[in-house]
Amino acid sequence: MRKPIDGFSKLSKLDKIEWITNTYFKDSEAAKQAIKQYWNTDQKLQQLHDEFIENTITNYYLPFGVAPNFLINGKLYTIPMAIEESSVVAAASNAAKFWLDRGGFKTEVISTTKIGQVHFMYHGSFSKLQKFFTSVKPKLIEDTQKLTKSMEKRGGGILDIELKDKTDDLKDYYQLHATFETLDAMGANFINSCLEQFAKTFRTEALYYTDFSDTEKHIQIVMSILSNYVPDCLVKVEVSCPIKDLIQNDSDASKEFANKFVQAIKIAEIEPHRAVTHNKGIMNGIDAVVLATGNDFRAVEAGVHAYAARHGRYSSLSHAEINNGMFKFWMEIPLALGTVGGLTNLHPLVKVALEMLGHPTAKELMQIVAAAGLAQNFAALRSLTTTGIQEGHMKMHLMNMLNQLNATPNEKEKMIAHFKNNTVTHSAVETALENFRLLAKQE
Repeated sequence: MRKPIDGFSKLSKLDKIEWITNTYFKDSEAAKQAIKQYWNTDQKLQQLHDEFIENTITNYYLPFGVAPNFLINGKLYTIPMAIEESSVVAAASNAAKFWLDRGGFKTEVISTTKIGQVHFMYHGSFSKLQKFFTSVKPKLIEDTQKLTKSMEKRGGGILDIELKDKTDDLKDYYQLHATFETLDAMGANFINSCLEQFAKTFRTEALYYTDFSDTEKHIQIVMSILSNYVPDCLVKVEVSCPIKDLIQNDSDASKEFANKFVQAIKIAEIEPHRAVTHNKGIMNGIDAVVLATGNDFRAVEAGVHAYAARHGRYSSLSHAEINNGMFKFWMEIPLALGTVGGLTNLHPLVKVALEMLGHPTAKELMQIVAAAGLAQNFAALRSLTTTGIQEGHMKMHLMNMLNQLNATPNEKEKMIAHFKNNTVTHSAVETALENFRLLAKQE
């Protein structure tokens, strides 16, 4: 039985690797080689990566690709995407090219409000608490001025603070529910710092509030934290065109495609099992751009999926309709993003990604990310309602299969040619490669 290790974080990187490889691997030297081969040869750059997180032993690389031809509000973009899944970048690129000649993507930021909460327990009269909150609210804002001064100069800051009674859900539970505008910063540290100051002021002032009883004076702060559910930080994206333009020179096929597409959306709107996979496809596009631009894709994921269930049942994020001969496909989605602070100022490839996008503001990035998500969804639904998802998906997986089978460059070339007109499955690839190798030996 393995024993716990004390003081692991204090070990050097090499000592950490030594302990891990000797403890968990039969071939410790091979494990060390696998770990070290992803170190950056530039020591300064490697040190930067080492300091992003704790207990770093190596770098974990994801492919960094680009999807060109995104026309968004009349401006052409090439969108950076960091993702490991085959076909995502190709699908987004194909959808972007499809809509390029059909008006492109129209986007609009509806709102940018972010939320933070101080969660506390209070035992006493709610009317007294309300009166106290009204009297102390100006001081809550005043005591954060050192924190908000810089943000306010740029046009952001605290928008409002509300007292919320949550005792119907949990006995004696209340909130200070605060809203913020953080402009081009994601704003997590700013919001959390403000919330902690609210809590400190609120608790301290309660001790001296004369209308409170001794019990009421002792407010228990449970926690102060931002929320990644941002239903008022919304962006809308849509594409539309005459139905006849969906499939050129074939109006009947265009009508059939449009009808099946809308039906597919309606199924995702009412069937949670389908909606989850449907929305996962949207997030394939969104997460890839969020990650490439140094933003928090876990926060985005959590907030988006909560939004998809806001009406009490998990449902499709995207919608489609046919009206007066027009096909329209759209989505409203919450996205709390930043283009300053955090990794945006540190990671070299994040800097490349943001420069590629023309140094967007947070609002512009919201629109770009939303377009990538809708493009990915369109591409997936287009495949599902026509040829089926596997034909294109498996062909994109072909190279992964060939790599697993240790195919040479020449073998890869022959296999790619072979499977242009043949169905790709793992067994089919394995058989075709074996036959090719056998023929090569006989020649």
